[in-house]
Amino acid sequence: MLEAVWIGFAFSLGLVVRAIGLPPLVGYLLAGFVISASAAELNLPPEGPSIIHHVAHLGVLLLLFTVGLKLNVRSLGKPEVLGGSMLHFALSIILTLPAVLLIFDVSWYQALMLAVALAFSSTVLAAKVLEGKREIRAFHGRVAIGILIMQDLLALLVMSLANGTTPSPWALLVFALPLLRPLLYKLLDASGHEDLLILFGLLLALVIGGKGFELVGLSSELGALVFGAMLAKHARAGELSKSLWSIKEFFLVGFFLQIGIDGLPDANAWLFAGVMSLLLPLKAILFFLLLILFKLRARSAFLTSISLTNYSEFGLIVASVVLPEWLIPLALTVAISFVISAPLNRMAHPLYERLCNRLLKFERNIHHPDEQPVSLGDAEVLIMGMGRTGNAAYRYLKSSRNIIAMDSDPAKVLVHQKKGINIFYADAEDQVFWQGLDFGKVEAVILSMNDVEAKMIAAKKLRDAGFNGFIVSHSMHDDEARNIIAAGADQTYLTMAEAGVGIAEHVKQHCFTVKA
Repeated sequence: MLEAVWIGFAFSLGLVVRAIGLPPLVGYLLAGFVISASAAELNLPPEGPSIIHHVAHLGVLLLLFTVGLKLNVRSLGKPEVLGGSMLHFALSIILTLPAVLLIFDVSWYQALMLAVALAFSSTVLAAKVLEGKREIRAFHGRVAIGILIMQDLLALLVMSLANGTTPSPWALLVFALPLLRPLLYKLLDASGHEDLLILFGLLLALVIGGKGFELVGLSSELGALVFGAMLAKHARAGELSKSLWSIKEFFLVGFFLQIGIDGLPDANAWLFAGVMSLLLPLKAILFFLLLILFKLRARSAFLTSISLTNYSEFGLIVASVVLPEWLIPLALTVAISFVISAPLNRMAHPLYERLCNRLLKFERNIHHPDEQPVSLGDAEVLIMGMGRTGNAAYRYLKSSRNIIAMDSDPAKVLVHQKKGINIFYADAEDQVFWQGLDFGKVEAVILSMNDVEAKMIAAKKLRDAGFNGFIVSHSMHDDEARNIIAAGADQTYLTMAEAGVGIAEHVKQHCFTVKA
């Protein structure tokens, strides 16, 4: 009965909100509140909330583990990450504290803890949105994740200080964990590609990382993240992440459900959530200005800020430790921020297109090293996006044509450059990239980015910039292909259909040509 209620409500409301253009997670949040309001009529067992909390916790651990698999630890020390997170945390508290004291009847300590809880942004929501758009490795995605990880570490510090607890002396063994990396690499290689691989990921995320860190007085969330990061440089880290995808997504439904199940808000909770929701634009503006200060371009600063414009589940964890009486108002505030942030993230790229002329005025003349302007030189073919499709196209054409490639992931660009590939960092959706771009001898452009919206924007920008050459793209679905062509591409190939044709051509050449 319990599982039927959770899955039924989550699916039904997720389907409804998706039909009106919102992400399903908004429906999961609503489902939690509906279940909470109907608990008596549904005759749910009293242990129900504790079960869903456990499921939600597993989802968070798996999410942080997969984030760790894609994490470059060195990026945490970069000025825009370290400085941006610390300054935003401090300034958010300074700006929020007076508002809480003036509007609500609370003590200085309560106001301070509420301001601290509201200073964090949601790792779960941002990572989920960035993964869904395949932007977690893009420059702005890596900056956002880096800032979120720094915030999570600050949250763990706040909870430790507020609780008055200190880690066990055994926690010092954490510094010896890098010595285990060769062993973990061998175990990952020995796990194959099926069920053992999934179990290996669950073992590291939930047992060794999660429970292991808890036993020495550290956060289980930190443990999952650390063990994921230890495998980030392994060639099969991406495969491990994909193998855990469905399990992680299922458990994360429990996370969004639990926010609503924790209880129904009263009038004061709604007032608190309403006031704090009005302060969300201040959070976004502060992030944007700080990132501009650290030399990011307007587009990167804007997209990063949008990803972080929400309140955090870690705020709820902090509140459960230091302000349990404020847990429901904060849960409602987090839920509303998710409802606002989710569609805002979905529209982030078109929104920047509308605002770019105003936002560019804030840019500094000095650009971040990862965002310097580039030249196409004497290239005849430009490949945008160097995933599997882009790589295959580059290998096929390099012997007969002068090719240049670009990608929005600086780490991937560096790897390809070491292999001798003519590639540079740029983001096809960046307005600055297109301004004054000289195409030189380029006759054809291959759009092989993962995101459909990115391909549409790139095709349109190419035509708007006066490019009259051949533009070709790949796509997974017919409707997406039509949209890319409408945006300016000459041809779009359906990936799976072309793969089938290619296989059939090999069969034809191998079997029937030989017989003839």
